[in-house]
Amino acid sequence: MYHDILRIYRQLLAHYGPQHWWPADSPFQVIVGAILTQSTNWQNVERAIENLKQHNALTPERLSKLSEEKLAELIRPAGYFRQKAKKLKAFVGHLYAHYDGNLQKMLAQPTKKLRAELLSLWGIGPETADSIMLYAARKPIFVVDAYTKRIFSRLGRVSPTISYDELQRFFMSQLPKSVKLFNEYHALIVRHGKAICRPKPRCAQCVLARDCQSYRRSSSACGR
Repeated sequence: MYHDILRIYRQLLAHYGPQHWWPADSPFQVIVGAILTQSTNWQNVERAIENLKQHNALTPERLSKLSEEKLAELIRPAGYFRQKAKKLKAFVGHLYAHYDGNLQKMLAQPTKKLRAELLSLWGIGPETADSIMLYAARKPIFVVDAYTKRIFSRLGRVSPTISYDELQRFFMSQLPKSVKLFNEYHALIVRHGKAICRPKPRCAQCVLARDCQSYRRSSSACGR
């Protein structure tokens, strides 16, 4: 299975090319984006981030000085803007309360400790925490999401009812522990999930069609 999961990665990489993900100018921008992208698409997040850039608010210090009402107004394009403004304020408040605003010091902690701390913050769940870990802190932790579950259950590699933690452990056990690999693989999964392996899949255009067809011979999995 180890080589099988790497083979799928290489097929996706050969088909789509490097994704250059996460698109951000700083670790703090990654964190802001990870919170804003909850329950919305990246195009909406880009509009919200552009608003923050125009107001020079993409640093912990500048964002902390914005009122919650003003912050909510700026991030409105990302949806759930009042709730997300509270989440951003909660993160920055924690950063100043415990690290005097020093993000580098916070992110430099050991992986297990940092992940537990992120998960203790209001509004940060496993996927958001792991995105921060991988893309901002550069820790070797694999980010999984709904696309990951959909694609790999259709390929017959995991159960469609697998939990987040189980799915993450599956990938971590099947791949070399590499920030670069985890980064690129997650980005490719998202690209493939959005473009091809949709709720109604475009199997005729799928680079992984042979794998999927092989599994479908014994199970009507595709289209779940």
